[in-house]
Amino acid sequence: MINKIVAIQGNHPSKLNPISDTSIFLANEIQNKNYKIFYYDPKNLSVINSKVIASGFFIKFDYLKKKFFKIINKQKLDLTKCKFILIRQDPPFNLEYISSTYILDSIKDKIKIINNPTSIRNVSEKLYSVRYQKYMPSTIFTQNIIEIKNFFKKYKRVIIKPIHNFSGNDIHLLSKFDLKLINKFIKKHDYIMCQRYLSKIYKGDKRVFLINGKVCGSISRIPKKGSFLSNMSKGAKPINVKLTKEENRISKLIAKDLKKENIFFAGIDFIDQKLNGDINVTSPTGLKTLYDLSGINHAKTFWKELKA
Repeated sequence: MINKIVAIQGNHPSKLNPISDTSIFLANEIQNKNYKIFYYDPKNLSVINSKVIASGFFIKFDYLKKKFFKIINKQKLDLTKCKFILIRQDPPFNLEYISSTYILDSIKDKIKIINNPTSIRNVSEKLYSVRYQKYMPSTIFTQNIIEIKNFFKKYKRVIIKPIHNFSGNDIHLLSKFDLKLINKFIKKHDYIMCQRYLSKIYKGDKRVFLINGKVCGSISRIPKKGSFLSNMSKGAKPINVKLTKEENRISKLIAKDLKKENIFFAGIDFIDQKLNGDINVTSPTGLKTLYDLSGINHAKTFWKELKA
């Protein structure tokens, strides 16, 4: 009999915000079904005597308490003793991230890992969108200065993003070609994403939740005044929203593709009915916010689909 344990590979709970965090929301839901939650940081993952061992702690979450988590006991755990593992750490996609997916690859046939470690390594959160460029604003992926300069000439206002970052970090809106800044940016990030700026971002973006190949609702996030960043970590305000026919059609298409790629849970974003190219597969967030706005609990959907 497999233990009723769910392991979460993620950032330390003290760094999480219980008001909006999806990892806690998912953990709380399964905890109510008498599962134990074991939490560990990816840096505490090891292979010892052919076993995948994590140093971490059993933890209990409680939304009603000011300190929303309690560490029960610290220990090392053979991860094959769990029923499920959730990969929920923040990107960035770096060598530690890649190594942790290789380690988890070795046990993915013995235990359900969400999302599949091979798949999140292969589905680049920005570059995967190359196949959907007809649904996106004009976008290039490059580290070639001449290509970037030509792109600027054509579109005048351009968003530049690192390919391997998260939460709206290091995103710039450039209204003029700044060679010094771009050279520095490329030196730091290698390949970057340049995208025609969509001025209607002030009305918000839409985050769409995809679970097991199905479109499961959406929220909108309105940037704070004077900002073009719709991330809640950057002060954006969430509101309840419905998808347009076109957004729903594109979302269904991507959900189907991601299911074929073995991606169980993902988040995609639209601005002014155009896909912005972020395909969030490492630790998509927003389910708790959707619940607070609408009363729809997709943590229940998540676990139901996973068990099915």
